[in-house]
Amino acid sequence: MRQFIGFIAVALVAFSSTNALAQPKQKASWKEMHDFHDVMSTTFHPAEEGNLAPLREKAGLLVERAEAWKKSAVPEGYNREKTPDTLKRLVKQCKKVKKGVKKGKTDAELTALITTAHDIFHEIMEKCRE
Repeated sequence: MRQFIGFIAVALVAFSSTNALAQPKQKASWKEMHDFHDVMSTTFHPAEEGNLAPLREKAGLLVERAEAWKKSAVPEGYNREKTPDTLKRLVKQCKKVKKGVKKGKTDAELTALITTAHDIFHEIMEKCRE
């Protein structure tokens, strides 16, 4: 009986450690993506509702965060060939937003520019994931 209980204990420990090892890897967190998203969400969503003040205030920061994201390493779980090109497009679009703010573009024009940047952001979030 002791041998049987010992066998069960060993089997449970072996099963537990095997099960822990079999857990799927979690995708690496991409800090620069989250940093960019923080600025995108505080500029795009108010713009959708006609409030362009946050966009005008944070256009430079939007470019800075997009550039930092582009320079960062693409983590596991994202397409390492497609993602960098899409990030280049995002930086380019964010620069257009900043330039539009600087030139005093209309609310409608700025909304169109930030909407395009937002669409590119979602392209990375959805189409660049593996």
